[in-house]
Amino acid sequence: MEKLLIYGDTQLKGEVTIGGAKNAALPIIAATLLVEGITTLTNVPNISDIENICEILECLGVQVKRIDKHTLQINATKLKTTHAPLDLTSRFRASYYLLGSLIGRYGRGEVGMPGGCAIGQRPIDQHIKGFEALGCEVDTTHGKISIKSNKLSAADIYFDVSVGATINNILAAALVPGTTTLYNVAKEPHVVDVANFLNSVGADIVGAGTDSITINGVESLQKNCTYSIVPDQIECGTFMIAAAATRGDVLIKNCIPEHMDSLTAKLLEMGATVKSENDTIRVSCKKRLKSTNINTLPHPGFPTDLQSPMGVLLAIADGTGIINESVWESRFQYTDELNKLGANISVSNRTAVFTGVDQLYGAPIYASDLRAGAALIIAALVAKGYSELYNIQYIDRGYERIEEKFKALGAKIERIKEEEN
Repeated sequence: MEKLLIYGDTQLKGEVTIGGAKNAALPIIAATLLVEGITTLTNVPNISDIENICEILECLGVQVKRIDKHTLQINATKLKTTHAPLDLTSRFRASYYLLGSLIGRYGRGEVGMPGGCAIGQRPIDQHIKGFEALGCEVDTTHGKISIKSNKLSAADIYFDVSVGATINNILAAALVPGTTTLYNVAKEPHVVDVANFLNSVGADIVGAGTDSITINGVESLQKNCTYSIVPDQIECGTFMIAAAATRGDVLIKNCIPEHMDSLTAKLLEMGATVKSENDTIRVSCKKRLKSTNINTLPHPGFPTDLQSPMGVLLAIADGTGIINESVWESRFQYTDELNKLGANISVSNRTAVFTGVDQLYGAPIYASDLRAGAALIIAALVAKGYSELYNIQYIDRGYERIEEKFKALGAKIERIKEEEN
């Protein structure tokens, strides 16, 4: 096992380049199962979740070739099975996107119950509701999800807003004859990116990014194409918050400023300086920030995936701030670790109250999930002294070379084996 050794009290300065979005790359890789041709994906993040889904595709009979660290060539013309290995699919949550593609093209599929970070109950009922509306039979016994259909048919489907269910049913409906309309859908940038990818290979999908999406089924997706994954909104936000928390000055490159509007508004409200131009954002801060209140909401609201990094900023801000977490009920586990560093945070159900302190102090801390791990890196960079951060395998699921990117900004951070001194 590895850990990060982090020396704090550091101002971050310089430039950082954002990679491709994990939350877009995973469903787009799954979507290549629908394509009877060769797909080349660029700007793919080199992270463990991507390695996992590529390994699953190869088990299904897909030819996956890594051209370089950030480019994949995928040929899913022929599959040898529609049953994904249960042990592999249960490692991470996004494996369920394989179901939408498998039933869309083959009318059947099987994956293990999805895993992922323990941030609360993550039901798949909305996915199943959509699949059943399209004509599928779904079995969720024995620790797996098995789906089959003799004939899929177009339908109107109404959701409780769900990113995963929205994407999965876009995948399932892309080849279904007729017109399928999805109502009350998620609007996140990675939902739009999946639709854009499918349209680039011949699909007919309209409305992604709005409240409803219309899918006019096509006979097949047969175009060879090259497609670039959208920049990672959450990685961008993580570095924006880190710059403000350390009272630094960071230019963030290869990002989409419009995707960051909700975070930018909060940073400006707190007293940071944020300047956007084309595909860059510069965040700087020279003083202690004022506290604020945050409610996490589906896009275009404040992203739940940036809630824990933002909690670090509130922990050291002047005054008292409140975060209401409306998406995941167990996303405040990181606050116990922040309190070890000297923060003053109290949590009740889905609400956390942050009474800002003047200083954090280094200590051994443990990541409980992907985004909590990134938040604790920021906290350790702010704290006086040094911290040891454990469970960094969570961080590697969603951030590529995160310690190297922070080191390039002046951070004193090292990845070491736990048994090393």
